[in-house]
Amino acid sequence: MKTTIFSILTCITFSLSAQTTIQWRGENRTGVYNETGLLKSWGKNGPELLWHYDKLGDGHASVAIANDKLYVTGMTDGKGYLHVFDTNGKLLSKKEYGPEWTENYVGSRGVVIINAGKLYIYTPNGFIYCMDEQTLNELWQKNVLKEFDAKNIRWGVNEALLIVDDKLIVTPGGATHNIVALNKANGNLIWSSKGEGSLSSYCSPLYLPDQEVPQIVTMTATHIVGVDIANGNMLWSHPYENSRKIHPNTPIYHDNMLLCTSGYDKGSVMLRLTNGGRSVEKLWKSDDLETKTGGVVKIGDYVYGSGDYQKYWFCLEWKTGKTMYKDKSFGTGVTIAADGMLYCYSEKGNIAMVKPNPEKFELVSQFPITMGTDQHWAHPVIYQGVLYVRHGNALMAYKVK
Repeated sequence: MKTTIFSILTCITFSLSAQTTIQWRGENRTGVYNETGLLKSWGKNGPELLWHYDKLGDGHASVAIANDKLYVTGMTDGKGYLHVFDTNGKLLSKKEYGPEWTENYVGSRGVVIINAGKLYIYTPNGFIYCMDEQTLNELWQKNVLKEFDAKNIRWGVNEALLIVDDKLIVTPGGATHNIVALNKANGNLIWSSKGEGSLSSYCSPLYLPDQEVPQIVTMTATHIVGVDIANGNMLWSHPYENSRKIHPNTPIYHDNMLLCTSGYDKGSVMLRLTNGGRSVEKLWKSDDLETKTGGVVKIGDYVYGSGDYQKYWFCLEWKTGKTMYKDKSFGTGVTIAADGMLYCYSEKGNIAMVKPNPEKFELVSQFPITMGTDQHWAHPVIYQGVLYVRHGNALMAYKVK
């Protein structure tokens, strides 16, 4: 009997620990979702709409998912609210957390980060709020701009907070305290990195655990930087600056190669990490792939994404940066991928399923997003065969399996 109970408890524990947590651009920030058995085309009216909710308030924050609950923020009357749904669309909780962004392109920005029973929300005003996942009670809060003597930026700071072990990584962008690691349990400072001392630039950092020196990589206003996760020491930096000094896309990493892309006429640069991650060298640069906020994805030996100024969709060869095609038949915007297909969400409000093909932009199906308000900027999410699309005050769930 004891053996049976132990086996059951072990299975339950394993099941809980193995559950998928969706954060910024999937499980690991690549924009590629680990889904299988998805539809390979949609009807002329698009996939089936399972449910929708149209009272989120203002914002562009994407959906986060953990333990079969959906978390998304929005702003009403200047106040930020966390909304919690089950996967059937039932609103389980709504919790005010503090003031939100009211100056320009108003509303919430950053995706909720869920880790070890806690929720973390980062607002454009520089506040981090930590809540208990079950009760939504606030555990701690901190204004990192004020505490670390940093200036806010044009449209309010925004990044998906990164948690590695006990460290919560955020980029205040101060001249002295540029990138910091906070204790995720209480918000206390663990280490501070001066970096290059340039302003934050909307970039959500990436963790590279496979280097001889495990490190955090991010982009600030003027540089791409790598810092030691253990102590915050800067390992390397590479100049990277555009006309507005903003870089909202998380770098894409594979086999020591790091692709960084940005809009505002900057293009993309591929770096190779060398000497165990202590230095980098530039492999190639592309003026074509210059995605402002939509992200890119790597599929096989190629990378796919859009160029905001040229208004083309691009495919580039990963190792060389060679442009394989550019296509203007579909409005540019966000790129994610799942089950061997690309999902492209244009700023004009259409979603397309595209077959990855280095020879051409092979559009398979498309449909319009007709609900919601303001800009089509939130990155879609795919979870258990459902495509979640946030458009301003509306959240929609489409059956894609």
